[in-house]
Amino acid sequence: MSRRFGEIRQIAFVVPDIDAAMKYWSDTLGVGPFFIKRRLVLSAFRYNGVEATSPTISIALANSGSLQIELIQQHDDTPSIYQDFLAAGRTGLQHVSAWVTCSEFDSLRATLIDEGLSLAQEGTIAASGTRLAYYATADRADEIIYEVSDLLDIKHIARVQLIEEAARRWDGTDPVRESKT
Repeated sequence: MSRRFGEIRQIAFVVPDIDAAMKYWSDTLGVGPFFIKRRLVLSAFRYNGVEATSPTISIALANSGSLQIELIQQHDDTPSIYQDFLAAGRTGLQHVSAWVTCSEFDSLRATLIDEGLSLAQEGTIAASGTRLAYYATADRADEIIYEVSDLLDIKHIARVQLIEEAARRWDGTDPVRESKT
């Protein structure tokens, strides 16, 4: 557990081809099923502290035990932490995430900013209302970013539990499941 951010609940990988990444994770590593949201645009998007146009991204979520795996593909060249990561010649693990409730999200955000952490990016997944805040842990694009999300809030927890339970019961069939919410 991070003393600063909380328990790491998710590890996230930025990938050039989300379908190939899901196939690798499910076929080779035996992790799945993946719930994918394609071509999302975040609302209330801010990049490096400034209101900005959101990139178009796809995200896929699966669990390995209680640890959630997130795969992210950016579909355009819009400035973002994902684009910065790729521009630095990297793919793979880009951030880790702690989950809190909505009220904890606001409080922790204020505390981390008061402590001098740089808010690299933030936004909301419009379909679910999930808020995301990404904090730079260094001044370089090749360092791990720490995300804080309000996924432990009562309005999101059932979806989180559904993904975890699906992984627990998964028999290897139907490895990719399209999601709207």
